[in-house]
Amino acid sequence: MIKKTTTGFVAAALMGLTGQAALADGHGEITVGYFLEWPMPFLAAKASGAYDQALGMKVNWVSFETGTAMSAAMASGDVQLSVSQGVPPFVVATSGGQDIQIVDVAVSYSDNDNCVVKSDLEIDKNSAGELAGKKVAVPLGTAAHYGFLRQMDHFGVDISTLSIVDMAPPEGAAALSQGAVDFACGYGGGLTRMKEYGNVLLTGKEKEELGILVFDVTTAPAAFIAENGDTVAKFVGVTAAANAEWNANKSDEMLAVIAEQSGMDVEATRASISSFVFPSIDEQLSQAWLGGNAATFMKGVAQVFVEAGSIDSALDSYEGAINTGPLEAAK
Repeated sequence: MIKKTTTGFVAAALMGLTGQAALADGHGEITVGYFLEWPMPFLAAKASGAYDQALGMKVNWVSFETGTAMSAAMASGDVQLSVSQGVPPFVVATSGGQDIQIVDVAVSYSDNDNCVVKSDLEIDKNSAGELAGKKVAVPLGTAAHYGFLRQMDHFGVDISTLSIVDMAPPEGAAALSQGAVDFACGYGGGLTRMKEYGNVLLTGKEKEELGILVFDVTTAPAAFIAENGDTVAKFVGVTAAANAEWNANKSDEMLAVIAEQSGMDVEATRASISSFVFPSIDEQLSQAWLGGNAATFMKGVAQVFVEAGSIDSALDSYEGAINTGPLEAAK
């Protein structure tokens, strides 16, 4: 399934590149993809019009349910920037030949992406081997898919014994609640609802100890960045300012705006965002992130997907898929 989609991305990417530049330059506006039920500080800047003001153009916002859909929209030229795309869907697209690049680390969230096992099965990390032969809802090609593969590998569960259904997190939560699946993997509001019907196998900290990082990135077509570097630099600069404001104050006023923009109530927003980490520009440019580790981590993600048969092959290196120019300019 992912293989077919990836091939489609590549064909669409070649057709879409010229359209992207024309949209940005010709009409004085860009379109940016983001997620609902995914509360982040940039949403306060979205609401205030800070992006439009800084960029000197109209910024149109369109919501998506998966990072794979973001890749397709960037390939077709419908979207110029995607905020908080998961690293695994980004890796799937770039491995398949789509020329998109990372321009910042949007958020790190080890506790906000996980797999939940239906309560009445009474399976936990000590009995996870019992998941063999079960049915699971997974949004394929996403961070949740990568985490699922790594966790099953850790627990020694042969994924060929599992019945895997491709479902976005909200649908996975519904399937879990109805008993249509035995466990489900996801993130955001979908994961919150999944937890009402079951338990996680590993905490975020336990996953990090296994090297299962979970972070999202802001991405854009390489051609768009090359032709609109100043615009991209201003965009990541506004995002960084919103992150700094949140990290410093975490005000109820800002939280309320983020909640409204996320389509969530304030308490659900507070619960989600409390598990999110928003690195500063200096941190993002460091060895721990875009200065080194991110490219190595992406190679590892790609290898897991190759071994699982989700993609045909990995790139030799993912360093070329990271463009720190806009962040350095914003700094």
